[in-house]
Amino acid sequence: MKLTLPKVITFVIAVALGVLGFIGHFALSVSLIGPYNFWFMFVGWLLLILGLLIKGL
Repeated sequence: MKLTLPKVITFVIAVALGVLGFIGHFALSVSLIGPYNFWFMFVGWLLLILGLLIKGL
């Protein structure tokens, strides 16, 4: 299995989701994203992994 670099937009979206999850976990005053911090982090990592495995994503 050969890994490829993800597109820039895929990387930016994955990092943005990871940052939202990180902020939701540590900043308790953000009530909108706090309950979903795990899912933001999970989807960010999943998108990054899929970007590495699927060529052109």
